[in-house]
Amino acid sequence: MARVGRRDTRAELALRRALHARGLRFRVDRAVLRDRRRRVDIVFGPSRVAVFVDGCFWHGCPEHATHPRNNSEFWRSKVEANKARDRDTDRRLADAGWLVVRMWEHEDPESAAVRIETLIAERRNRPAGRPRPRL
Repeated sequence: MARVGRRDTRAELALRRALHARGLRFRVDRAVLRDRRRRVDIVFGPSRVAVFVDGCFWHGCPEHATHPRNNSEFWRSKVEANKARDRDTDRRLADAGWLVVRMWEHEDPESAAVRIETLIAERRNRPAGRPRPRL
């Protein structure tokens, strides 16, 4: 487990390539809240969009999650704690004015990039008189 990377996963790299090909520029692996331990995979700062690329095993994908037979109770509680932390992170970011986008590692990066590009465009074209929320 020590060899499992925190960033630059295959799914994350594929999504970043697709986003970059669409002309979108972003930051990678950034802490946007005061809690420096919670980092966002892909950050679009000006439009305040935070993108997470969740692994099926670690975040309990409803379609592909598996649970090891050895030490199964430990792994089940570990994944449940990850899911609870994800929900808490989403809530904290939303309270701070961020739009949170989560994608699973098995999702098509091109379709995810289109979805993200659309959300960013919507956030940039806010109605007049509605200021951008600040931290």
